[in-house]
Amino acid sequence: MAQSIRDAMTKTPASLPATSTVADAARQMRELDIGDVLIEEDGRLVGIVTDRDLVVRALAEGRDATSRLGDIFSAELVCITPSDSPEDAIRIMRERALRRVPVVEGGKPVGILSLGDLAAERDPESVLGEISTAPPNH
Repeated sequence: MAQSIRDAMTKTPASLPATSTVADAARQMRELDIGDVLIEEDGRLVGIVTDRDLVVRALAEGRDATSRLGDIFSAELVCITPSDSPEDAIRIMRERALRRVPVVEGGKPVGILSLGDLAAERDPESVLGEISTAPPNH
């Protein structure tokens, strides 16, 4: 079982600049089989955009695929460090109703931790654990 976030997180998170488009994020999510992209500006982590953001903040509001991520990303970030405990991450995710949390070290994103990562690590035979480790269904 994971003793730290470093053991459970997905390493090398996907990122795009805020000037990228909704279509750029959707393509990256499809190609990498992920549900989130970190938003960076000048080498700094400034936000996150999720597959849900693409639907709720872009499509549902009448935006098109050429809309900029800077107009829809979530800027209120809650981050954790690789040395944090899974229990700390679970508490933060529960308190803030988060499905994913960027993992930052020295001010730079080094990973992303999702509910699926935690389930796969802590309870791999649970429904969420099995779904999270299953091959993508393209």
